[in-house]
Amino acid sequence: MTAETVAEYDVVLCVGDTTFLDYGSIVSKKEGYGPIGKGGNGLILHSALAIEPEKGQSLGLLWQKLWNREPKQKPPKDETSTQKKKRQAQARKSARNRSFEQKESYRWVEALTTVENLVSQHTRVIHVFDREGDITEVFDKVRQLQHTGVVVRAAHNLSLDSESERLWSKLEAQPTSFEKEIELPQTSQRSARKSKLAIRFCPVNLRTPYRFDNRDPLLVYAVYATEVDCPEGETPVEWMLLTTEVVADIQMASTILRWYSYRWRVEEYHKIFKSGCQVERYRLAADGMKPLVGFLSVIAVELLQLAYLHRTQPTADAIKILNPLQLRILKAKSLKLPKILTVSWAVEAIARLGGYLEHRHKTPIGIQVLWRGWLKLHDLCEGWQLARET
Repeated sequence: MTAETVAEYDVVLCVGDTTFLDYGSIVSKKEGYGPIGKGGNGLILHSALAIEPEKGQSLGLLWQKLWNREPKQKPPKDETSTQKKKRQAQARKSARNRSFEQKESYRWVEALTTVENLVSQHTRVIHVFDREGDITEVFDKVRQLQHTGVVVRAAHNLSLDSESERLWSKLEAQPTSFEKEIELPQTSQRSARKSKLAIRFCPVNLRTPYRFDNRDPLLVYAVYATEVDCPEGETPVEWMLLTTEVVADIQMASTILRWYSYRWRVEEYHKIFKSGCQVERYRLAADGMKPLVGFLSVIAVELLQLAYLHRTQPTADAIKILNPLQLRILKAKSLKLPKILTVSWAVEAIARLGGYLEHRHKTPIGIQVLWRGWLKLHDLCEGWQLARET
């Protein structure tokens, strides 16, 4: 369904990110789960979220991948230090010899190829990745695809030519082209703030590693953003963005920055998935958990759309986030209707279904209240449809 929605656009963004779902407290149903993070046990979820490129509204999920790592075998109790080193060396050698398609990092390339085949050929899809997606295979795959591009935050100070000129030094040598102010969302490392960025950009040729059959350099464009006058106590923003899109002027460089700033939508989505839908609270065997994750993924996207429109377009018509039946039921459940049914009214009405206390005007509407209200609205719609059929 999301593929049909994005077919209406000439260009659409697809922001990707990976998160861990921790089910470490499950004792008796561990089969199908695997090690995650630091001693955790659970599943790994990679999401590819479609984003409208002008305003940053989420359009839906284009692709998801859910998997578990195989539990590591326990070492022999009487293993000596020499045997341990030998075993670990063999494990590293085995990992290096695996084909790229068998590695977890393949998910970044898999997203490119899957979405390319899913979306209309009239729509250009620009994938937006953080530093985890900075692998040569991503850029190599893009040059094989017809209507796919990529914006990746660089993680490696790559070599650019035979004289070993490096990416960072080349961009630092460029003059500042312009300055741009952007809104930085809150993260675990920083508070939300406005940031002024100095922007440099130029084309670069990335050297292709020896493991590739096609050793031709990869022509990409680098957009380098560094924060000006960073507030005291905060870490300055520094983004080295690599893109397959042609950046020939200030306008396009500014567009690349805006597109990358929408990458946080997928992090917001995963946050809603965990704190709103509370996906980690369920205690099912893995075979039952995986279908449930798929169901909750759709609900989380709907909640993300609700939260975003409530924040950015509160006075827009409520029909933007509700279908006619949902609107009819919310009107029936409301004691007092405003003259104009807005997005703000709709979100508050849904929150009331979830237990939001309307008289506490200073209390913000939480994502869990929205989650409960949204589920109840779905139940009411289903009940209304069943009543009509009987």
